Amino acid sequence: MIRDIKAIDIHTHINHGSQYDSVSGSLSYDATLEYQQKTAKAANIEKMFCSTFASVITVKDVEFENDYMFDLAQKTQNLYQWVVIDPSNEKTIKQAEVMLGNEKCVGIKLHPVYHKYKLEDFGDKIFSFADKYKAIVLIHPQGGSHYILPFADKYPNVTFIMAHMGSWENGESDKFAIMQAKHGNVYVDTSGKASLKNKGLEYLVNSVGSERILFGTDTYAAGSQRGRIEYALIPDADKVNILRNNAEKLFKL
Repeated sequence: MIRDIKAIDIHTHINHGSQYDSVSGSLSYDATLEYQQKTAKAANIEKMFCSTFASVITVKDVEFENDYMFDLAQKTQNLYQWVVIDPSNEKTIKQAEVMLGNEKCVGIKLHPVYHKYKLEDFGDKIFSFADKYKAIVLIHPQGGSHYILPFADKYPNVTFIMAHMGSWENGESDKFAIMQAKHGNVYVDTSGKASLKNKGLEYLVNSVGSERILFGTDTYAAGSQRGRIEYALIPDADKVNILRNNAEKLFKL
């Protein structure tokens, strides 16, 4: 049964007491590792690929946050790290050089929106580095997935995961990016509330297949995020691809 499939959450975050945590102290929201582990267990999520909120919300503490996440991943069996790069901070690139060689670091996380830069200005710097290491890069899009295509075509050794499926142009941007990438190196993840649109996932699967769609929660209620896949009007084989198989293949787990 689909509910027995152990999912892989390729996009989530944690708070850990930093002054830059997201929604710190809220009675209706908790992104501590302890709470994330509980929701993952309840939703039958086996692995979580994670960066701290503090590392993506601001550039003020990215180096410390990368070190914190790296150490935590080593000590936590089901936790894996995204190393966050701030392209204006060379030290974060040096961190990535080291951390990408570790089996608990799955790739590079970019957040141009919160870090306040444009990929048009820094993309070649970041992706030429990523290309050298054949890295997987998870990106919070600046206005759609399709804008990554010039870089995806230029850097074939990089795999680009565009976060938050369905957030732009009712999924047309995701569809276009997946279909038009010359090297088949553009994926999308399901994290966030936009994936809950009642036909969005079905439309994308029917348009481009399920092989380039990855499961993520972004700390939204893990049960609802998983349930969106489990009860989608798509074949079971596609559900298994999204929940687990695609991540296993891409990240060589």
